[in-house]
Amino acid sequence: MGKFIVRRLGFLVITMILVSIVVFAITESSPGNVARNILGAFVTPEQEASFLAQMGMDKPVWKRYLYWLAGSDTQASRKAGMDLVRIRTEKGFVEWWARDDAGTLRRWKLSGDDLVAIVRQQDGSVSTVNDNGRWRKNSGGSYYFWGVDNGNRAVKWEKGTDKTVWTFSLGKGWAESSGGAVEYLPLKKGFIRGDPGVSMLTGRPVADSIFVRLRNSLVLAGIAFTIVMPMALLLGIIAGLREGSLQDRVLSVGGMVFSVIPEFATGIFLILIFSVWLKIVPGATVFGELAPWQRLDMLILPVLTLTLVELGYVLRITRASMVEVMRSAYIRTAYLKGLSYKRVIFKHAVRNALMAPITVIMLHVNWLMGGIVIVEVVFGYPGLGKYLLDSAMNKDINALETGAMILVIVAVGTQLIADIIYTFLNPRIRYT
Repeated sequence: MGKFIVRRLGFLVITMILVSIVVFAITESSPGNVARNILGAFVTPEQEASFLAQMGMDKPVWKRYLYWLAGSDTQASRKAGMDLVRIRTEKGFVEWWARDDAGTLRRWKLSGDDLVAIVRQQDGSVSTVNDNGRWRKNSGGSYYFWGVDNGNRAVKWEKGTDKTVWTFSLGKGWAESSGGAVEYLPLKKGFIRGDPGVSMLTGRPVADSIFVRLRNSLVLAGIAFTIVMPMALLLGIIAGLREGSLQDRVLSVGGMVFSVIPEFATGIFLILIFSVWLKIVPGATVFGELAPWQRLDMLILPVLTLTLVELGYVLRITRASMVEVMRSAYIRTAYLKGLSYKRVIFKHAVRNALMAPITVIMLHVNWLMGGIVIVEVVFGYPGLGKYLLDSAMNKDINALETGAMILVIVAVGTQLIADIIYTFLNPRIRYT
């Protein structure tokens, strides 16, 4: 079993790498323009080029992928000739600073031809000093400097070049400013070190945003899973044991009806009944600063929608598996040996009948995490699925890649759990 788990973990790493390459390639080749999505349809070519350069999207595709995977801080540190430090402020924001030989944390900006250093004090306050002594002379006779700007980027300034750029500021959006650099390298530690970068859509660290969305999806999926799976297994076993009876027909037809109705139709129907007509529960999930479990009344309709959809599907799979097991030869042999009905059902039939449903259930864990985007959109639920949809629509590659990796981990991890459960359901199964 130990070798099997290690081998599966190795496959997980390979799968994640392949999926990340495929997602990156599809996103790059998909239609749409990131700059126009964020700056607007009437952005000028100069504004678009400035924005793409600041986001590092003017770099070759392979280089951007490596930066996302392994980070860009090492290369940026070599260019600047200083250690680069990533710190988190009291308000939870991430900032990159350069540490000089004296141990002082610095950032820079260009004011005309003057290089101005922004020095961070021990108490978190900053001061500015003239830092023209850091200009370097290149082979062409002009002066340049690699440093860190206020946008968490390693940048290259050239003396005498006061470019106009478009910069992002929280609460104000994108605004025009001067004193821009001639080359940008957005700083990140990389996905494998827990820092997949900044969202191009919001300007916030992807790791922070996606953690909140993942938490919200875990709450919604966990509640739905806890309710629907035991109920679906129980009803499926009952229907399978009473094949052809009225109970079987009612459960089978009901399960088929619920499983074929689209999620958005079920959600809208429930909103119309319980929110608009009866006014019992809210029809939207507006949490604000609250966590989902602090407003459980808003979770009732999304959970009910997922329950109805999943209940019918898992019920029918369980019922079909149970019917097949009850028709098998070893069940008839058990009866002929004189075993009681209860012992035959619970000792032999149920354990083997659960093999197929367990596989389906584990696959649906992944669907409950990222595939419930329709339910999240209908109810305005801030979950992982909706986050990935918005990222895909706006070609937010950092957010999209990170979300895809999370879903790969969930998919492979749940299948590993299913394989381990098999060994308890059927002792004949062994892994080497």
